[in-house]
Amino acid sequence: MSVISQNITHLRSLLGISQENLAENLGITRGKVSSYEEGRAEPNIETLIKLSKFFHVAVDALIKSDLRRTDIKSLFKVGENRLLFPVMLDKDNNELIELIPLKASAGYLNGYADPEYFDSVPRMSLPFVPAGKHRAFGIKGDSMPPLREGSFVVGKYVESINDVKDGNTYVMLTRTEGVVYKRVFRDPKNKHIFHLHSDNKVYHPYEVKAEDVLEVWEYICSLNIGAYKEDELNPASILNMLKALQVEVKSIRQGK
Repeated sequence: MSVISQNITHLRSLLGISQENLAENLGITRGKVSSYEEGRAEPNIETLIKLSKFFHVAVDALIKSDLRRTDIKSLFKVGENRLLFPVMLDKDNNELIELIPLKASAGYLNGYADPEYFDSVPRMSLPFVPAGKHRAFGIKGDSMPPLREGSFVVGKYVESINDVKDGNTYVMLTRTEGVVYKRVFRDPKNKHIFHLHSDNKVYHPYEVKAEDVLEVWEYICSLNIGAYKEDELNPASILNMLKALQVEVKSIRQGK
Protein backbone atom coordinates (compact mmCIF):
# COMPACT_ATOMS: atom_id res chain seq x y z
CA MET A 1 0.00 0.00 0.00
CA SER A 2 1.39 3.43 -0.98
CA VAL A 3 1.84 6.37 1.39
CA ILE A 4 -0.99 8.33 -0.22
CA SER A 5 -3.43 5.42 0.04
CA GLN A 6 -2.59 5.06 3.74
CA ASN A 7 -3.00 8.81 4.25
CA ILE A 8 -6.42 8.97 2.58
CA THR A 9 -7.67 6.06 4.70
CA HIS A 10 -6.18 7.56 7.87
CA LEU A 11 -7.54 11.08 7.33
CA ARG A 12 -10.98 9.80 6.41
CA SER A 13 -11.03 7.66 9.55
CA LEU A 14 -10.02 10.64 11.70
CA LEU A 15 -13.03 12.55 10.39
CA GLY A 16 -15.29 9.54 10.94
CA ILE A 17 -16.76 9.63 7.45
CA SER A 18 -17.51 6.84 4.98
CA GLN A 19 -15.94 6.32 1.57
CA GLU A 20 -19.27 7.31 0.06
CA ASN A 21 -19.32 10.58 2.00
CA LEU A 22 -15.74 11.42 0.98
CA ALA A 23 -16.55 10.61 -2.65
CA GLU A 24 -19.55 12.94 -2.55
CA ASN A 25 -17.43 15.80 -1.21
CA LEU A 26 -14.78 15.23 -3.88
CA GLY A 27 -17.27 14.83 -6.72
CA ILE A 28 -16.07 11.32 -7.61
CA THR A 29 -17.46 7.80 -7.23
CA ARG A 30 -17.13 5.67 -4.12
CA GLY A 31 -15.32 3.10 -6.30
CA LYS A 32 -12.63 5.67 -7.03
CA VAL A 33 -12.08 6.33 -3.31
CA SER A 34 -11.93 2.60 -2.68
CA SER A 35 -9.31 2.14 -5.42
CA TYR A 36 -7.18 4.95 -3.95
CA GLU A 37 -7.30 3.51 -0.44
CA GLU A 38 -6.51 -0.02 -1.63
CA GLY A 39 -3.60 1.20 -3.74
CA ARG A 40 -5.12 0.02 -7.02
CA ALA A 41 -5.05 3.56 -8.45
CA GLU A 42 -3.60 6.95 -7.57
CA PRO A 43 -5.50 10.26 -7.67
CA ASN A 44 -4.72 12.68 -10.49
CA ILE A 45 -3.57 16.26 -9.87
CA GLU A 46 -7.11 17.66 -9.80
CA THR A 47 -8.21 15.10 -7.21
CA LEU A 48 -5.05 15.63 -5.14
CA ILE A 49 -5.89 19.33 -4.89
CA LYS A 50 -9.47 18.48 -3.85
CA LEU A 51 -8.15 16.08 -1.19
CA SER A 52 -5.73 18.74 0.03
CA LYS A 53 -8.49 21.33 0.39
CA PHE A 54 -10.91 18.88 1.99
CA PHE A 55 -8.46 17.60 4.62
CA HIS A 56 -6.54 20.93 4.94
CA VAL A 57 -3.27 19.08 4.44
CA ALA A 58 -0.50 19.99 1.99
CA VAL A 59 -0.30 18.07 -1.26
CA ASP A 60 3.40 17.48 -0.48
CA ALA A 61 2.47 15.94 2.87
CA LEU A 62 -0.25 13.79 1.30
CA ILE A 63 2.12 12.14 -1.14
CA LYS A 64 5.39 12.10 0.87
CA SER A 65 4.68 11.79 4.62
CA ASP A 66 3.14 8.99 6.65
CA LEU A 67 0.50 11.10 8.41
CA ARG A 68 -0.36 8.25 10.76
CA ARG A 69 2.75 9.32 12.71
CA THR A 70 1.65 12.96 12.92
CA ASP A 71 -0.75 14.65 15.32
CA ILE A 72 -2.94 16.37 12.72
CA LYS A 73 -4.52 18.62 15.34
CA SER A 74 -1.12 20.20 16.04
CA LEU A 75 -0.55 21.33 12.46
CA PHE A 76 -0.88 24.98 11.50
CA LYS A 77 -3.26 25.56 8.60
CA VAL A 78 -1.85 27.94 6.00
CA GLY A 79 -4.23 28.84 3.21
CA GLU A 80 -6.30 26.05 1.74
CA ASN A 81 -3.80 23.51 0.56
CA ARG A 82 -0.57 23.59 2.51
CA LEU A 83 0.61 23.62 6.09
CA LEU A 84 3.35 24.47 8.50
CA PHE A 85 4.61 21.66 10.63
CA PRO A 86 3.82 20.91 14.28
CA VAL A 87 5.01 22.98 17.22
CA MET A 88 7.54 20.69 18.90
CA LEU A 89 8.41 21.06 22.58
CA ASP A 90 11.50 20.19 24.63
CA LYS A 91 11.41 18.46 28.03
CA ASP A 92 10.67 21.82 29.71
CA ASN A 93 7.74 22.53 27.34
CA ASN A 94 9.65 25.26 25.51
CA GLU A 95 8.95 25.43 21.78
CA LEU A 96 11.62 23.89 19.58
CA ILE A 97 12.27 26.37 16.78
CA GLU A 98 13.51 25.31 13.35
CA LEU A 99 16.84 26.95 12.59
CA ILE A 100 17.35 27.88 8.91
CA PRO A 101 21.08 28.68 8.58
CA LEU A 102 22.24 30.95 5.78
CA LYS A 103 23.57 28.00 3.77
CA ALA A 104 20.18 26.25 4.02
CA SER A 105 18.07 29.30 3.16
CA ALA A 106 18.63 28.85 -0.59
CA GLY A 107 16.71 25.57 -0.43
CA TYR A 108 13.96 26.96 1.80
CA LEU A 109 11.97 28.30 -1.16
CA ASN A 110 11.62 24.74 -2.46
CA GLY A 111 11.43 23.05 0.93
CA TYR A 112 9.16 25.27 3.05
CA ALA A 113 6.21 22.88 2.55
CA ASP A 114 8.25 19.67 2.36
CA PRO A 115 8.36 17.50 5.50
CA GLU A 116 11.63 15.91 4.36
CA TYR A 117 13.37 19.30 4.21
CA PHE A 118 12.74 19.87 7.92
CA ASP A 119 14.02 16.44 8.91
CA SER A 120 17.57 17.73 8.39
CA VAL A 121 17.07 21.22 9.89
CA PRO A 122 18.52 21.81 13.39
CA ARG A 123 16.22 23.03 16.17
CA MET A 124 16.68 25.23 19.20
CA SER A 125 14.58 26.38 22.15
CA LEU A 126 14.15 29.90 23.52
CA PRO A 127 12.10 30.19 26.70
CA PHE A 128 10.90 33.75 26.16
CA VAL A 129 9.05 33.63 22.81
CA PRO A 130 5.27 34.28 22.85
CA ALA A 131 2.69 31.70 21.86
CA GLY A 132 2.58 30.84 18.17
CA LYS A 133 4.74 29.19 15.54
CA HIS A 134 8.33 30.45 15.28
CA ARG A 135 11.38 29.95 13.06
CA ALA A 136 14.89 31.39 13.07
CA PHE A 137 16.41 32.55 9.78
CA GLY A 138 20.03 33.26 8.94
CA ILE A 139 20.54 36.80 7.65
CA LYS A 140 22.56 37.65 4.54
CA GLY A 141 24.46 40.89 3.94
CA ASP A 142 24.53 44.16 5.88
CA SER A 143 21.25 45.75 4.80
CA MET A 144 19.64 45.63 8.27
CA PRO A 145 22.11 46.95 10.86
CA PRO A 146 23.06 46.23 13.57
CA LEU A 147 22.57 42.65 12.32
CA ARG A 148 25.52 41.22 10.45
CA GLU A 149 25.66 38.38 7.97
CA GLY A 150 25.29 35.06 9.74
CA SER A 151 23.07 36.43 12.49
CA PHE A 152 19.60 35.01 13.07
CA VAL A 153 16.18 36.62 13.22
CA VAL A 154 13.55 34.72 15.19
CA GLY A 155 10.16 35.33 13.61
CA LYS A 156 6.58 34.52 14.61
CA TYR A 157 4.40 33.23 11.80
CA VAL A 158 1.84 35.76 10.51
CA GLU A 159 -1.32 33.91 9.49
CA SER A 160 -2.73 36.63 7.23
CA ILE A 161 -0.80 39.00 5.01
CA ASN A 162 -3.39 41.61 5.99
CA ASP A 163 -1.88 41.62 9.49
CA VAL A 164 1.40 43.10 8.25
CA LYS A 165 1.89 46.50 9.92
CA ASP A 166 3.57 49.41 8.12
CA GLY A 167 7.09 50.11 9.33
CA ASN A 168 7.61 46.83 11.20
CA THR A 169 10.30 44.34 10.22
CA TYR A 170 9.52 40.89 8.86
CA VAL A 171 11.18 37.86 7.35
CA MET A 172 9.40 37.28 4.05
CA LEU A 173 9.54 34.31 1.74
CA THR A 174 8.70 35.39 -1.80
CA ARG A 175 8.75 33.67 -5.17
CA THR A 176 10.94 36.42 -6.59
CA GLU A 177 13.46 37.11 -3.80
CA GLY A 178 13.52 33.98 -1.63
CA VAL A 179 14.10 34.64 2.09
CA VAL A 180 14.58 38.32 2.97
CA TYR A 181 14.48 40.35 6.19
CA LYS A 182 13.23 43.91 5.61
CA ARG A 183 11.17 46.79 6.95
CA VAL A 184 7.82 46.51 5.20
CA PHE A 185 5.34 49.15 4.02
CA ARG A 186 2.11 48.64 2.09
CA ASP A 187 1.68 50.74 -1.06
CA PRO A 188 -0.81 53.53 -0.18
CA LYS A 189 -2.46 53.27 -3.60
CA ASN A 190 -2.39 49.52 -4.11
CA LYS A 191 -2.89 47.19 -1.13
CA HIS A 192 -1.58 44.28 -3.20
CA ILE A 193 1.95 45.71 -3.37
CA PHE A 194 4.52 45.90 -0.56
CA HIS A 195 7.59 48.09 -0.40
CA LEU A 196 10.58 46.43 1.24
CA HIS A 197 13.09 48.83 2.80
CA SER A 198 16.59 48.26 4.16
CA ASP A 199 17.68 50.15 7.28
CA ASN A 200 21.04 50.61 5.57
CA LYS A 201 20.16 53.43 3.15
CA VAL A 202 22.85 52.33 0.70
CA TYR A 203 20.28 49.79 -0.49
CA HIS A 204 17.25 51.01 -2.42
CA PRO A 205 13.73 49.80 -1.54
CA TYR A 206 11.94 47.49 -3.94
CA GLU A 207 8.41 46.23 -4.56
CA VAL A 208 6.93 42.79 -4.00
CA LYS A 209 3.45 41.75 -5.14
CA ALA A 210 1.23 40.23 -2.46
CA GLU A 211 0.57 37.26 -4.75
CA ASP A 212 4.29 36.44 -4.68
CA VAL A 213 4.49 36.39 -0.88
CA LEU A 214 4.48 32.78 0.38
CA GLU A 215 5.22 33.29 4.08
CA VAL A 216 5.57 36.20 6.53
CA TRP A 217 7.34 36.00 9.91
CA GLU A 218 7.12 38.91 12.34
CA TYR A 219 10.36 39.92 14.07
CA ILE A 220 10.52 38.71 17.68
CA CYS A 221 14.22 38.88 18.54
CA SER A 222 17.64 38.56 16.93
CA LEU A 223 20.76 36.58 17.72
CA ASN A 224 23.62 38.72 16.48
CA ILE A 225 26.48 36.31 15.94
CA GLY A 226 27.90 37.97 12.84
CA ALA A 227 31.15 38.76 14.62
CA TYR A 228 32.02 35.05 14.83
CA LYS A 229 34.50 33.56 12.36
CA GLU A 230 33.00 31.58 9.50
CA ASP A 231 34.47 28.29 10.70
CA GLU A 232 32.75 28.84 14.05
CA LEU A 233 29.31 29.17 12.46
CA ASN A 234 28.42 25.49 12.23
CA PRO A 235 25.17 23.97 13.55
CA ALA A 236 26.87 22.38 16.58
CA SER A 237 28.51 25.61 17.77
CA ILE A 238 25.34 27.63 17.14
CA LEU A 239 23.24 25.22 19.15
CA ASN A 240 25.78 25.20 21.99
CA MET A 241 25.69 28.99 22.08
CA LEU A 242 21.88 28.99 22.16
CA LYS A 243 21.84 26.46 25.00
CA ALA A 244 24.09 28.77 26.99
CA LEU A 245 21.81 31.70 26.16
CA GLN A 246 18.81 29.76 27.43
CA VAL A 247 20.51 29.16 30.79
CA GLU A 248 21.35 32.85 31.11
CA VAL A 249 17.80 33.92 30.29
CA LYS A 250 16.35 31.46 32.80
CA SER A 251 18.68 32.83 35.47
CA ILE A 252 17.54 36.38 34.77
CA ARG A 253 13.87 35.42 34.93
CA GLN A 254 14.43 33.63 38.23
CA GLY A 255 16.19 36.67 39.68
CA LYS A 256 19.60 35.00 40.05
